[in-house]
Amino acid sequence: MTKPAIKPTTKDDIPALRRVLDQTELFPGDLLPEMLSPSLHGATDAFWLTCHLDGTAAGLCYTVPEDLTDGTWNMRALAVRPDLQGKGLGTALVGAAEEYLRRTGQRILVVDTSGTDDFASTRKFYARNGYAEEARIRDFWSAGDDKVIFRKALR
Repeated sequence: MTKPAIKPTTKDDIPALRRVLDQTELFPGDLLPEMLSPSLHGATDAFWLTCHLDGTAAGLCYTVPEDLTDGTWNMRALAVRPDLQGKGLGTALVGAAEEYLRRTGQRILVVDTSGTDDFASTRKFYARNGYAEEARIRDFWSAGDDKVIFRKALR
């Protein structure tokens, strides 16, 4: 496998990223163009990164500033094509987002996920990448499905 290239997401990435989203079921791929539009037009501080492998978009990371905070950001979406998961692409995307935030003087990156068994590997992924579980809101998503919030200091 060639080394992944992480770049800001462009309009040309949308078709491949829609397939990534549809395959991972993170959220419906049809929502991507509208969600991405403010970033493509420079109308937000939020940013999208795309992981390219052999010239094809294979994953994405979407990160937004938290309102009313000083340097706190939230990684709202991270997805890698299922057939490429476990090969370091997610780690590369997270690392690129963290590096951008460090360069711009940001302090904290948070991410949340589900507390169900189906998301155990997701929680392990964040722990392996230096994130610590900071909070758990019981029954947040639905009865028996906790919201688990991870945090990483960037400086």
